[in-house]
Amino acid sequence: MSSKKIAVVLSGCGHLDGAEITESVSTLIALHQQGAVPSCFAPTVSFEPVNHFSQKSESEKRDAFTEAARIARGAVQDLSELKAADFDAIVFPGGFGAAKNLSDWASKGSNATVHPEVIRVLKEFRSAEKPIGAICIAPTLVAKVLGHKGVTVTIGNDKETAAEIEKTGAHHENCPVDDYVTDREAKIITTPAYMYDAKPDQVFKGISGLVKELVEMA
Repeated sequence: MSSKKIAVVLSGCGHLDGAEITESVSTLIALHQQGAVPSCFAPTVSFEPVNHFSQKSESEKRDAFTEAARIARGAVQDLSELKAADFDAIVFPGGFGAAKNLSDWASKGSNATVHPEVIRVLKEFRSAEKPIGAICIAPTLVAKVLGHKGVTVTIGNDKETAAEIEKTGAHHENCPVDDYVTDREAKIITTPAYMYDAKPDQVFKGISGLVKELVEMA
């Protein structure tokens, strides 16, 4: 079993405005199953939360860092402290926080601006030739930052999102929910998860495959 150190970047807590909880927990469980040691990170950035029952926006601002601490059971570090030299690989669970708090892809698509710390860590891990994993909508971050290098990612089979990904220079490959896509040259592994109307066990299977590949590649 591995004792490799894997950075997990969260974007809050909750699929409508932060990190998708099932995807995040599945990632952490799968990493432990592979004998890896995960460490959670999140940016300090305020956002407008969404009531997950009514699905309506709320006026009171919240912070992605303190929200991420809910998933990490308090064990979360500021994203600014993450250095590629300290880890063997990195993975980004999905949820709309990836497209709202880590970037503004949700509103701007391929014209999005990515959080500076996300840009930095993605470039650091890519330059160090260390594996990068991204789940659900999070592959859009990889596409926006590294698409000019012609990397391959998947968000499933959503034609509109795939077309926006292609505009970044990245290549999109269709993929079922319980599988994953590996760009071996770039060491980038992606899986669709809840980009589909999926069941938790299907999501877990895809994420488990991604994590196993990520740890073996690290």
